Amino acid sequence: MTAKLIVGNWKMNGLGAALSEAQAVAAGLGAVSPRVGLCPPATLVERMARALSVGPVLVGGQDCRAEVSGAFTGDVSAEMLADAGATLVILGHSERRAGYGETDALVAAKVEAALRAGLEPIICVGETLAEREAGRALEVVTGQVRGSLPAALAGAAFAVAYEPVWAIGTGLTPTTAQIEEVHVAIRAELASGLGASGARAPILYGGSVKPSNAAEILSAAEVGGALVGGASLKAQDFLGILAGA
Repeated sequence: MTAKLIVGNWKMNGLGAALSEAQAVAAGLGAVSPRVGLCPPATLVERMARALSVGPVLVGGQDCRAEVSGAFTGDVSAEMLADAGATLVILGHSERRAGYGETDALVAAKVEAALRAGLEPIICVGETLAEREAGRALEVVTGQVRGSLPAALAGAAFAVAYEPVWAIGTGLTPTTAQIEEVHVAIRAELASGLGASGARAPILYGGSVKPSNAAEILSAAEVGGALVGGASLKAQDFLGILAGA
């Protein structure tokens, strides 16, 4: 069985002092653990990669620009993340889709950039509460999978993260049946579009994952890991989630 992938997304949180939490995560991992990653803000990527260089914890970015370089003030390219020591990158998070108008096509271009730089992309998809209440959850999510995952992913290492927008940071969590329904639909779409790569890529669940519900979520059908927000900022909480794997 493929090891689960559990990744912490620190979002816009964390100064240098927070590196001690990342080191505590690495120190607290058992001999047999899921694959573990942390995605801090860009200012900490290089320092975290150095701090965790001798351990099993992967380091990633939270976004990247599609272009290699250029006049894009404030942006970070996939090559820059790789140069800083990152091996993962989160792309298409709902906060970027909603707050920055990122389209499926733009996310797909960023995925190709990640592959170009040798990064393992984690591509996020998910429906809003209005879309779910309208009965369109599967339609929306599978459409995002088709539009956001380029053919170049065939043969590459990648993950998809299902994050129901209405569950992110709200404390609300879908039922196990609801999670399984969407993950099974994502798997079918991946296998259809990307063949063997799509059949084996982990599908992570994200949205108010915490130590108290991690084991139940991670045991659901087609749940290959988790993308964790706030609960990844403290080693004790994140290790509690990892224990559920």
